[in-house]
Amino acid sequence: MEKTSTPSQVWFTDMSSRPGASLLDKTSALIRAAGLANIIQGNALTAVKLHFGEKGNAAFIRPIYLRKIIEEITALGAKPFLTDTNTLYVGSRSNAIDHLQTAIANGFAHSVVGAPVIIADGLRGESFVRVQVGGKECSEVAIGAEIARAEALVSVAHFKGHEITGFGGTLKNLGMGCAARTGKLAQHSTVGPVVQPSGCTGCEACVAHCPTDAIKMVNRKAVISSNDCIGCADCMVICPEHTIQVNWNQTSPLVQRKIVDHALGAVAGKKGALLFVSFVMQVSPACDCYGFNDKAIAPDLGILASTDPVALDQACVDLIINTMGRDPFKETHPTVDWTIQLSYAEEVGLGTRNYTLKTL
Repeated sequence: MEKTSTPSQVWFTDMSSRPGASLLDKTSALIRAAGLANIIQGNALTAVKLHFGEKGNAAFIRPIYLRKIIEEITALGAKPFLTDTNTLYVGSRSNAIDHLQTAIANGFAHSVVGAPVIIADGLRGESFVRVQVGGKECSEVAIGAEIARAEALVSVAHFKGHEITGFGGTLKNLGMGCAARTGKLAQHSTVGPVVQPSGCTGCEACVAHCPTDAIKMVNRKAVISSNDCIGCADCMVICPEHTIQVNWNQTSPLVQRKIVDHALGAVAGKKGALLFVSFVMQVSPACDCYGFNDKAIAPDLGILASTDPVALDQACVDLIINTMGRDPFKETHPTVDWTIQLSYAEEVGLGTRNYTLKTL
């Protein structure tokens, strides 16, 4: 995407409704106004990227909203599918089987949303495409293969707080959410996973699965060679004791910039075939990756959409702060400067923070 100083258009619809204009009806009207028809060409295979919610979490976007979005895409002749990538941490979405079962348990079944669910980076997060982005932190990123190969992309983000980035919106949905496991590890750590010896039982499952033979048994405990590890993080998911862990050594500013570099990879090759939607509802203080959600830190305000992901995130955070008269993200995560992701995204040409807001 090219740098621009021209304001981007962001569309907004609030939470009000009336007969004939329900929130579902307004969702359809919003994405039409934002230009959905312009991004769909013929029978384009269209990735609809969202977060299915960890098992036990209830703050994710309701499936009925996704059904309306799917209906609008299908009506234009495209072939949409719901998608996300497997998680770096061990949970209910760390492999495609558990991920699919969690998505269905949370309501994202084909019979409900009208489209199949495809986990973009395969069974264990090993299916990805390396994309050259030329970012300042990452020159190359690993994006889930089915997202990279889709012909169009509709990002549907749940706007919320986040302990590393201050808030999580469209940029995070693209950068962290579209990255395969090795890409997620690159964003969180400069070194490979580490084994906690006290929990290792010496089963050697990680040894057998390591693609580069980077794991050896020393005194019946697994040891990972930092020189041979390629950072795929497969061993973390394979370990039955969950004793192989991420070495969380990245600072918030660096993580935010790496997320943006990966977002560049997520949208690469899809110029003119991108739409971004954000739901400012149940604004939980932390990521939907947790198996619970705490009470909201901001009121339900509505839904926003744009073809510019930077303008959309800026508009969402501005809407919340202007409505509340204070910054709930800074209050919740006082050590995090959330503006870094926005300024860096603008710097590398992902979009502009300058926008005009059009209310439906």
